[in-house]
Amino acid sequence: MVKQFFSSLSKNYIKILDDDEYYDITIEVGKDPNVRIFRAHMIILCYRSPFLRKTIAWSKGNNNDKLVHIKLPNISPEIFQIILTYIYGGIISLDENETSEILEVLIAANELLLQELVDYLQEYLIVNKAEWIEQHFAFTHRTSFQSNSLLGLQKFCTDFMDKSPEKVFKSLDFTSLSETSLISLIKKDDLQMKEAEIWEHVLKWGLEKNPTLLPDPTTWSDDDFKIMENTLQYCLSLIRFFILSSIDFSRKVHPYKKLLKQRLYEELLGSYLVSDIEPSNNILLPRYRNIDGIIDSNIVSLNIVSLVSRWIDKIDIKNKFAYTRELYLPYEFKLLLRGTRNGFTPKKFHELCDDIPHTVTFIKIKETGEIIGGYNPLIWKSHSSGQWGKTKDSFIYSFKSKNEFKDPILSHVKVVNNALYYHSGYGPTFDNDLLLYEKEKIGLKDYDGHSCKLDSYEKKIRTTEKFSIDDYEVFQIVNKED
Repeated sequence: MVKQFFSSLSKNYIKILDDDEYYDITIEVGKDPNVRIFRAHMIILCYRSPFLRKTIAWSKGNNNDKLVHIKLPNISPEIFQIILTYIYGGIISLDENETSEILEVLIAANELLLQELVDYLQEYLIVNKAEWIEQHFAFTHRTSFQSNSLLGLQKFCTDFMDKSPEKVFKSLDFTSLSETSLISLIKKDDLQMKEAEIWEHVLKWGLEKNPTLLPDPTTWSDDDFKIMENTLQYCLSLIRFFILSSIDFSRKVHPYKKLLKQRLYEELLGSYLVSDIEPSNNILLPRYRNIDGIIDSNIVSLNIVSLVSRWIDKIDIKNKFAYTRELYLPYEFKLLLRGTRNGFTPKKFHELCDDIPHTVTFIKIKETGEIIGGYNPLIWKSHSSGQWGKTKDSFIYSFKSKNEFKDPILSHVKVVNNALYYHSGYGPTFDNDLLLYEKEKIGLKDYDGHSCKLDSYEKKIRTTEKFSIDDYEVFQIVNKED
């Protein structure tokens, strides 16, 4: 049996720090006016810190005196006292330290190659000081990338930027972010912020870099605009100006028009004044917004949901820039069926979707990633021999992918009597224009028949008639006010 007396050993070693007789090294720490000289023992320092071992060896080789003296100007006396207590006693107490001081201890520990302490402090900060890190993100992020050894903190900061980029903008020290970090944020398609807010934060960041400029752009000279343009040159092309409402454009962009290229500003202005102007191909599409509370979908984005909702309500989209503007979300989409969850049989479709009015179907095509589907304002029914559904309000559609919704195909019904088809061996079917069925027509097997021909609707929604299903979802739409 082995009995370990580490507690007493630690206390005794810490008392050695007060030794004024047997020390053989002095360490000058800090910068004027905050400088302090510590007495220590080479044998302990060399075995606890690889950095100090190397520094001491170099000093001994260049110093014939018995007493070795080294300098550590990058570490403050207060922080080095904490480090010494760890080196001698193997203990560290952080309860009374500010989080900023703990980060200083981490930086010092990393410089002295105290990897055990570096690992502990990173985990301590992530677990216990996450809220502080969020509020002082720029400082923490900058600190973490001072060394390749701070991988834990680096990963935390990188993940935070990926998962909660909008919170970075709200941190107390946002304006001290590096340009590289700012650019990586505003490039994100999934940044959950209004574009007007992103623009305001970018301007705020630019003003911080140019403290001589007043916040009011009406006071700026042409030279001032040029200075700000140079500061924001790599950011301006990443702002999705065409998403802004006419009010936001007038109040928040127009005063800064000299920052924008003339061609961009003229096209932007025209998008609000002339409805039939054709958008250029390089316009950035709206960012992807979270779909919580609107739709639980693995297939579509809110931008697609917005367009389908406009079609359901027969809102004529006259302005060709409408796809870049505010989303139209009057409905909640209640999930009735998901193929990868409930199966791909007609039987399961009818069990979950029959007799429910106002349904929308989304189908993701395996070969291309296209999304096709249709709207049924009536109900679905299971019929053993087949029956037509009559409506003038159904339509079918296709999108190139989840994130490509600029040029969708919308096809309204033209043969009203054949708008829908009910059969126990079929899934959601809009005549042959969008058809899912099980070839034996008993409804128990997975769909093995799929087709997009041109029969009862105005347009073909895809050029190739046959396709395979990667997944499909059926929703009931419900007015959010109900």
